[in-house]
Amino acid sequence: MDKQSNRKDNKIQERRDERSQAFNFVFERMFRDDTIDDAFEDAENARDIQVSEYTRKVVEGVEEHLDEIDTLIEKNLKGWKKNRISKISLTILRIAVFEMLYMKNIPMSVSINEAVELAKNYATAADGSFVNGVLGSIAKSLKKSGEN
Repeated sequence: MDKQSNRKDNKIQERRDERSQAFNFVFERMFRDDTIDDAFEDAENARDIQVSEYTRKVVEGVEEHLDEIDTLIEKNLKGWKKNRISKISLTILRIAVFEMLYMKNIPMSVSINEAVELAKNYATAADGSFVNGVLGSIAKSLKKSGEN
């Protein structure tokens, strides 16, 4: 494997790790009443975790745009209600939708694929299929509206 290919693989793995870290924070935020900064500080002090810039951007962005993100998710659920979705799948959807809406340097297909991988890691293959279907529908709606 050449150095350039190895660097690309390392960058992909680094971003996966950052997404996983963002997943943990966004998921945790469902159960905590303190501020995001408190959550980051607790992670850095108590768990010796270095919070990446990407993670901060995603966690803060999901919280800032939560109503818009959840509205878009709800519009694209076929035969489901948001309150019936597992908290794990909802967290993954929120992160991917944030990326799709606000991180234009990340292709939608990458956001979708990475969300499916998160679902497979933290939930089940069935959750991965569900997440893929919802995000595919959202991607189509965003492309129609010209948002991406």
